[in-house]
Amino acid sequence: MSENFGVKSLSLKEVYRDYFKIGAAVTVMDLEGVHRDILLKHFNSLTLENAMKFENIHPEEGRYNFEPVDKIKNFAIENNMGIRGHTFVWHNQTPEWVFLDREGNEAPRELVVERLKEHIKTVCDRYADVVYCWDVVNEAIEDKTEKLLRESKWRRIIGDDYIKIAFEIAKEYARGAKLFYNDYNNEKPYKLEKTYKILKELLEVGTPIDGIGIQAHWNIWDEDLISNLKKAIETYASLGLEVHITELDISVFKFEDRRMDLKEPTDEMLELQAKTYEDVFKVFREYKDIITSVTLWGISDRHTWKDNFPVVGRKDWPLLFDINGKPKKALYRILQF
Repeated sequence: MSENFGVKSLSLKEVYRDYFKIGAAVTVMDLEGVHRDILLKHFNSLTLENAMKFENIHPEEGRYNFEPVDKIKNFAIENNMGIRGHTFVWHNQTPEWVFLDREGNEAPRELVVERLKEHIKTVCDRYADVVYCWDVVNEAIEDKTEKLLRESKWRRIIGDDYIKIAFEIAKEYARGAKLFYNDYNNEKPYKLEKTYKILKELLEVGTPIDGIGIQAHWNIWDEDLISNLKKAIETYASLGLEVHITELDISVFKFEDRRMDLKEPTDEMLELQAKTYEDVFKVFREYKDIITSVTLWGISDRHTWKDNFPVVGRKDWPLLFDINGKPKKALYRILQF
């Protein structure tokens, strides 16, 4: 695909205006420099990569850390962007105090629920003017054993109905923002089946779930990706749910690949990555009546959570802009169709 002025001048958010929101995961540092320029040109939705997670925004009982979230909120409002709230209930990055009583013993169910309610109310009240949806519960489904629900302190203390309770609390305070369940690998058949079963049961008992987040941490070598993705979108849509692509990045390595010899991606990798982005965005457009938001999990290859994961000391290049913030072949492929 030739890189011409016409393509270089295109904006993702403008090209996809009639399809879905185009988002990026951000930190406060991304509001300056080349990442700021990319955000302003290409994106109309932001997800806070970490600043809204429980341990960061509410590290101690009675103390909130609003400063970084407020900075991103103000940036979003000034530039006519929305925010995906991420996230209320997760087995990771929840401070220990949430689950302990004043004596340091495990807190009773009623106290944990009350703390969750106070947390959700406080955060929703502060950011209701810019948040258009919330990842209410994140990664609650077990994927390493045959069990349906992951073991967590939320589940152990509150019980198996903790997901329903979290959504009911969020519904009370979210002021009309859509409420999402978010997870990884939930387009793969083994986990799709579990996720469908759990969501169906939750909806049947009146749980106020509006949508499902497909995290989309994919790689360029997955031959079943497109067929799995289409099946997942149609399956979730059959429950009446919206679909968001919430954490999209496309690694140049298979998850099982432990190689560490590359200092930069090969031409083959960049071409396969461009083709994969092209293919998945074609699917996203095909299902635009179901998919209402697509979020990249980062802005450029300058820094990405895939650096050092799953291989410590290894660089990855999973995003649409290179380490200098320049457009990659993958970007041009999804701008022209």
